[in-house]
Amino acid sequence: MLKNEIFKVIKESIYEIVPELEGVNIMIQDSLQELGANSIDRAEIIINTLEIVNASIPMIKFGEAKNINEIVDIIATVINESHVEI
Repeated sequence: MLKNEIFKVIKESIYEIVPELEGVNIMIQDSLQELGANSIDRAEIIINTLEIVNASIPMIKFGEAKNINEIVDIIATVINESHVEI
């Protein structure tokens, strides 16, 4: 799965979980916290995104992510590693 596809899913999750951000132009370098998502919102956004992209990643992996791009990178890395055929 491409990073831009994952980013699109995250944006949809953000708009769903934090509806007051509807219409805000969300950029990949934005921080969920700076966008106004509280800790519960951030967890829900990640969980919702993981469900949509059908990935299972422990939430602890996202603890150091500083922005949406880093969240996308974590998800993309796990998805792409899981699709490697030997």
